[in-house]
Amino acid sequence: MEKEVTIYDIAKLLQLSPATVSRALNDHPAINSNTKDIIASKAQEMGYRSNRFASNLRRQRTSTIGVIVPRLDSAFMSTVLAGMEKVANEASYNLIISQSLESVRKEMANAKTMFDSRVDGLLVSLASDTDTLDHFDTFFRKGIPMILFDRVMPQQNCTSIVIDNVKAGYDATAHLIGQGCQRIMHVAGSIRRSVYADRLKGYKLALLDHNLPVDDSLLRITNLTRQDGLDAAAAIRRMDTPPDGLFVASDFCAVSCMGALMQEGVSIPGDLAVVGFNDDPVAQVIQPSLTTIHYPGQEMGEIAVQSLINHLNGRLRISTTNTILLNYELIVRNSSRRTES
Repeated sequence: MEKEVTIYDIAKLLQLSPATVSRALNDHPAINSNTKDIIASKAQEMGYRSNRFASNLRRQRTSTIGVIVPRLDSAFMSTVLAGMEKVANEASYNLIISQSLESVRKEMANAKTMFDSRVDGLLVSLASDTDTLDHFDTFFRKGIPMILFDRVMPQQNCTSIVIDNVKAGYDATAHLIGQGCQRIMHVAGSIRRSVYADRLKGYKLALLDHNLPVDDSLLRITNLTRQDGLDAAAAIRRMDTPPDGLFVASDFCAVSCMGALMQEGVSIPGDLAVVGFNDDPVAQVIQPSLTTIHYPGQEMGEIAVQSLINHLNGRLRISTTNTILLNYELIVRNSSRRTES
């Protein structure tokens, strides 16, 4: 195996001190531009590679942020990661990204890998079956900052970045009521996750505020998969008194349900007005286009990384902020539009 070229090799060849070579390669202002050009050219010619890892370890930093998400094949999570990458790249940080596949056991393994990789901080959206943050105790004990986003749970040691899911669930349901719906079904995600429990709470509050009954037969707790959408459509078709409104906590699941119902001759929004959640690209591909809650995924990713980097650089103490609340927007499209707003 060929020996790795060092700054000492470059210094010897150019008859310069190793310190001068090091400063030049790090663009130190004390070294004139001509000398920098000569050293950079020779370094490239010799195949020199900067050992950033060793340098970072000396500074007790790796310039690396760990990210754990439930799934990478989510349109929403893709926008979050795009926002994270944008800010991380601009700040010369690297991301290590892993997925838990909705399993707390995999999440535990991911957390250990991140810790062993010496990440400077951690960003986590929790798996559907996570009910404790004990597997992150090593981070808390070492003072390694951690931010929860989207899927969160109360924790004194870290900040959460979310939207007001209760109000968003309320607004989605109230919109359907405003379109004349009196019997509204809700297809929810796992209520072990606050993000879905809060949307369900908002749904119920809107019904109560508009003097409509909360009917458990109109509530389905699911994993919000494509199959769950198909199953919801089949359940609606079997009902003696089907709903006239449908609020689904995921666009992907909502579109699956809509497609199956329309194949059976159900008119949307005439027979059933539908609202989804997240504003995924699929919401504008389906016809009629899907009314949805725009969840600011890219902004969430950008704020998560920027907050963590600011904390690492001493410009912000994330421990003083329990929750960062982002704005959302109800996007009204043809799947629910029965009357002009």
